[in-house]
Amino acid sequence: MKITSTVFIKSCTEQTHFPKENIPEIAFVGRSNVGKSSLINSLVLRRDLVKTSSTPGKTQVINFFKINNAFNFVDLPGYGYAKAPKEIREKWGPMIEGYLSNRKELKAVVFILDIRHLPTGDDKKMKEWLDYYKIPAIYAATKADKIKPREIEYQIEKIKETLGLQEETAILTFSAKTSMGREALWKRINGFIKDLQ
Repeated sequence: MKITSTVFIKSCTEQTHFPKENIPEIAFVGRSNVGKSSLINSLVLRRDLVKTSSTPGKTQVINFFKINNAFNFVDLPGYGYAKAPKEIREKWGPMIEGYLSNRKELKAVVFILDIRHLPTGDDKKMKEWLDYYKIPAIYAATKADKIKPREIEYQIEKIKETLGLQEETAILTFSAKTSMGREALWKRINGFIKDLQ
């Protein structure tokens, strides 16, 4: 994918504030501190399109970014940060599920997991939502540069087992630091927006 433009559109907390352009959207989900912002920035070859928060779990808005003036990336709030205030932790569920359940522009979700850790209960809940609403998921395991290459396959299998994924389900290994998996992830995303190319 050749990136010609990346523009921040807006941050939203209410569905009534979502953009009304009726163009395809690819959403990104994952628990706090999983490397979601770094992954999106790596995809669009920008260091600062998506701001990283120094306080995990603090950002509780849905951010929309227009890519190549043709489709949107949607950065959903990170979830599962135990030290976040209770009222913030309780907001992410309705906010994310509200987007997933009603957004007709949504074509697929990039489900981001940390390859070093097994999926949490919140990750399992996210998978249940995606299954329930029949939303295609692209699984990406980040921070692959932080483990030994020979450990990658083992970790991927353990993640699949924990989430209850089919053996044939692909989990892409990704590293924002080395760009590992960037082209493979774009190829999967292109599969859902190929009519725009």
